[in-house]
Amino acid sequence: MVWSHVGLNCADQKSTEEFYTRYFGFTRARVVDLGESRIVFLRKGDAYLELFESAAGPARPAHDDGPPAPGRIRHLAFQTDSVDAFLAELGDAADVTLGPLDFDDFICGWRTVWVRDPDGVIVEVSQGFEDDRSHDKDGA
Repeated sequence: MVWSHVGLNCADQKSTEEFYTRYFGFTRARVVDLGESRIVFLRKGDAYLELFESAAGPARPAHDDGPPAPGRIRHLAFQTDSVDAFLAELGDAADVTLGPLDFDDFICGWRTVWVRDPDGVIVEVSQGFEDDRSHDKDGA
C-alpha cells in the first residue's frame, strides 16, 4: 500500500491550483474533463492533490491549526528548510492562522507555522521535524 492523494474541494479551482503550484512546488499532472466540471490533479514527487470544483463557499475553521471535529481533515502538512523564508516568499498572500511557533522543547530546531489556503484549508509548514528513532523495529 502506498499513499495516493488528498482531494480538496475548491471555491475557485484556478486560485487553489496557483497557490499550491507557486508556493509548494506542485505541477499539473492531469485534468479530467467531466463535461460541466473538471478535476485537476497536481503532483509533487509521489504526492498528489486532487482539486474539485465546489459550489459552496470557503470553509473557515474555528481552530487555528484546523477543524477539531472528528471525520474532518485537520490540516495538510509540508516540510521546508526555513519557515521564515517560506513566509517571506508568501508575502502578502500569507494568511497565517497560528505561529510561527518553536518546539525546541521537543526537537531542537523544530519550527512551524499554519496558513490558510484560498479555500480555507489549513496548511502546516514545518522545519526541523525528525522521527523518534526509539520507535524503530526494536523500540516499537
